[in-house]
Amino acid sequence: MGRDRLPMGELESAVMDVLWDRGGWSTPGEVHDILHAQRPLAYTTVMTILVRLCQKGRLERQRDGRAYAYRALQTRAEHAAARMGEVLGGASDRSAVLAGFVAGLPGSDRDQLRRLLLSRRDS
Repeated sequence: MGRDRLPMGELESAVMDVLWDRGGWSTPGEVHDILHAQRPLAYTTVMTILVRLCQKGRLERQRDGRAYAYRALQTRAEHAAARMGEVLGGASDRSAVLAGFVAGLPGSDRDQLRRLLLSRRDS
């Protein structure tokens, strides 16, 4: 992953949501049809966003006839975990950030985190 990742804008997030929801490969036309049903959006705008996301290393593409089809390189959960790591990595007091994060979690999430940490320690 060695590239610096920029946070996604609103349209980039919407495109990623479509790709994550669909799973697998999607053409620009398929992505456009779903997004256009929610808001007026030009096909060329969707194409531009897909190319940008590919250039940023968030998508891969392959030929699909005369066009390309795109798919996400990370799952939604992997992306969220990477973002959490980026935020933590930018903190000057990592312990305070972690403590604040854990304190804000509901009890069931704290329990899940505890189980995950214990399972990592045992393996």
